[in-house]
Amino acid sequence: MNGIENQQCLIDVQDLAVHFGAPENPVRAVDGVSFQIFSGEIVALVGESGSGKSISALALAKLIPEPAARIAGGKILFRGADTLAMNHAELRTLRGAKIAYIFQEPATSLNPVFTVGYQIGEAIKLHRRGVHVKTEVKKLLASVGLPEPARAAKSYPHELSGGMQQRAMIAMALACDPDLLVADEPTTALDVTVQKQILELLLQLRAERGLSILLITHNLGIVANTADRIYVMHRGKIVESGDTKTVLKNPQDVYTKNLIAAVPRLHHE
Repeated sequence: MNGIENQQCLIDVQDLAVHFGAPENPVRAVDGVSFQIFSGEIVALVGESGSGKSISALALAKLIPEPAARIAGGKILFRGADTLAMNHAELRTLRGAKIAYIFQEPATSLNPVFTVGYQIGEAIKLHRRGVHVKTEVKKLLASVGLPEPARAAKSYPHELSGGMQQRAMIAMALACDPDLLVADEPTTALDVTVQKQILELLLQLRAERGLSILLITHNLGIVANTADRIYVMHRGKIVESGDTKTVLKNPQDVYTKNLIAAVPRLHHE
């Protein structure tokens, strides 16, 4: 188990259920999901679109789209405290400062009418009073590998490439030095070379900051060299989990086998 038996459990999701629609006839988007993330590890939540991955991740900080959706059961323990029982003030201290998100497609996640620096600075002003915002923004942009961080901070999202936008999103997520980084399809809409750079950046940040990362993806190809453990999700349920190498080399569930078979391979029709 990659030595996690000696690590601290950062977040423990127990029998989580998230429903959409009428209570008498709900759509069970997440149906009794349980998983754990330990300090300093990268866990991948894998499955096709609509399997419940993103909703499970949003529920960690109680960010599900209410009232369209509702948490119908379960517990989410972050360092022993149930996030589902937190009030609004407690959630404000959790979101961004303890659990931060990188959402897919940064071009639509970044606000087009504000500069990148302003958007990163908002979180710093809220959670890290007394810090010189402009200086910290430049440091963050430099830490994620953006050239000319001062210029990037003054840029609007449309003035940056897709890869640069994603790096800016990662800088925003790191602004308050969170314990858990939730990366929801962080390589979507990026070309293969940039995808590799973003994944290498996540590994670097884990090593430098001791971050725990929840990597959400439908692409098993990017998981193999990134995640320590995998949870495979299908129709709102976890169907298989384990050490990454073990799951990929010896899958037990039919759905996992089909996901692996769907990965494109060179020299095969």
